[in-house]
Amino acid sequence: MKKMPPIAKIYEAYSAIADERVLLEENKATITSSNGQKKYNVSWKENIYVSNDNASFWQGYPGYPIIAVLMLQHKLPFHKETALLFQNINWHELNEKYKRNYDKTIEEVLSHLNTDVEKIKKETEEIYEALRNLPLEIKRKI
Repeated sequence: MKKMPPIAKIYEAYSAIADERVLLEENKATITSSNGQKKYNVSWKENIYVSNDNASFWQGYPGYPIIAVLMLQHKLPFHKETALLFQNINWHELNEKYKRNYDKTIEEVLSHLNTDVEKIKKETEEIYEALRNLPLEIKRKI
């Protein structure tokens, strides 16, 4: 993969799955944003993925909608218990609050969890490495 996303996108993907905001179909998926205001479309053919979320479309790296799809397709590790810790988080609001400083956003979210945060970080880093090793292409259209 040419460009990697911020690791925060993995946490956002967890939320999308835990909140049941991902509608997965045969070759496409629809993902609703954390504040419910937007719907993102993901489609794929073999290892080429396309999404209309800002990160995927403009930045060229897989945004959380693509990452969520990859988890549900079992192409990336997925830890259901961990994902459930990220239910009902308005990432849009937090990302605006911290002016897209994803590290600060994640710091705040993790600080409110009553669990082993180091274990969660380790799992997330493992997912990030698995993502790095996937033979993916992120394009604007198939």
